[in-house]
Amino acid sequence: MWPRLRAATVRYGPVLLTYGVLKLAGFAVFMYLLDSAGDFRKKNPRFGGGEHAWDVLASWDGWWYQQIAEHGYDPALEPVPGAKGLITLEGNSAAFFPLYPTLMRLVSECTGLGLYGAGMTVSVIASFVAALGVYTVAKRLGGHRAGLVAAGLWAVWPGSGTEWSGYSESLYTALAAWACHAVMSRRWLTAGLLTCAAGLCRPTAAALVAALAVAALLSLRRRADGVVRPLAAVAIAPLGLFGYLAWVNYRMGDINGYSKLQDGAWAHKFDGGAHTFKVLTSLPVGHFDYLFARAFEDVIGVCVVLAVPVLTVLLLRLRPPAVLVVYTVLSYLMVMTTQQIFGNVSRYLLPLFPLFVPLALAMSRLGWPSLATVLGTAALASGSYAGYVLFELGVP
Repeated sequence: MWPRLRAATVRYGPVLLTYGVLKLAGFAVFMYLLDSAGDFRKKNPRFGGGEHAWDVLASWDGWWYQQIAEHGYDPALEPVPGAKGLITLEGNSAAFFPLYPTLMRLVSECTGLGLYGAGMTVSVIASFVAALGVYTVAKRLGGHRAGLVAAGLWAVWPGSGTEWSGYSESLYTALAAWACHAVMSRRWLTAGLLTCAAGLCRPTAAALVAALAVAALLSLRRRADGVVRPLAAVAIAPLGLFGYLAWVNYRMGDINGYSKLQDGAWAHKFDGGAHTFKVLTSLPVGHFDYLFARAFEDVIGVCVVLAVPVLTVLLLRLRPPAVLVVYTVLSYLMVMTTQQIFGNVSRYLLPLFPLFVPLALAMSRLGWPSLATVLGTAALASGSYAGYVLFELGVP
């Protein structure tokens, strides 16, 4: 046992240390900015406020997750009396997927922690698991040094302020990264189960389900892994996502209930990219006449949105496994073709970890002092662009 533990420490210790140090630096800056500005003290605890700076971490969606963990679900489509505008339905917890609040409740009951502490525990642990997954995938494509850099990029990427908060991004990314690695390792049943779990975490898991299916079809075409295991993985993968959506729609008594709730209560709907196009053509000329405009947050969002195609091309040049390409492209298209609070795209695109690989390969050519300077500076800056801007100057 001890030799195996020692070997695991030697192998993965540098990854956890790299991620942890960079993340802690950014988190400390985030907390300092919150406390020094003090604006959170004037806000509703549900919407970026609280008595202490750390209370902000469990606001916005974090508040909904705590409500689910404490009270469960009661799916319903409840009209707002007299409403005729964009928001016509009351917000309902059914819009939020169940895996994260379930783990929050489980940790709370097993440890005695309150729901806030339990939620933070799940997120922080999941963020380290995600860092290991990102490292492992990047290592297969570019070696140990590139894997370390990729794990570091996960700590400082735009939107990474949600990694240590009451949000599900860390959990989802951990499941997605290890599911992709399982596919790359031809462990089909593991990949199917992890993808199924990811489907209980976020609706964008549809991209992961499709990516696994494409990889399985390619495997069947090559006849590399037989028939049963790839097909079993394809059958298992969508059960979490479609099972939850089916249950919500059944409870609401509407075959399209979940989509109606997202549209009517949060103005989230498929629009073919019309809203994204409006933002991309308005913000560069200084116009903020689009829905949910948040100047600083939206500028960061535009930078991320424009960076993704560039990084995708660089990723394709590495000839990565199909599962990474399909997952990345479909995840991006799902976000771009949805009407939503545009500033949130930096958070929604955070799980696109394959995009870290080409950048990590390029950065890995730097010497250690240069690499430490680049990532360290990004870590400190991330307290603002990836944390404070998201939670206090925008809507995460």
